[in-house]
Amino acid sequence: MSRRRRNISAVLVAVAALVYGISPIDVIPELLTGPLGLTDDLAVLLGAGFAVYKLLTGRGDPRTGGATPPPAR
Repeated sequence: MSRRRRNISAVLVAVAALVYGISPIDVIPELLTGPLGLTDDLAVLLGAGFAVYKLLTGRGDPRTGGATPPPAR
């Protein structure tokens, strides 16, 4: 995946996670379960953060076997 596509993908993942966090539609609604309802929002935000990190650093790229690519010169 090109650097440009990874950047665009990272932005889209981050925006989708933020929209889910703000959205009143949840897997576990806060209105019924109180603070426990925030766990799904936290899980989505943590997962998105991890995915954005992997996209921006290039780690986990199947073409490199998950290894960190060498720095560009």
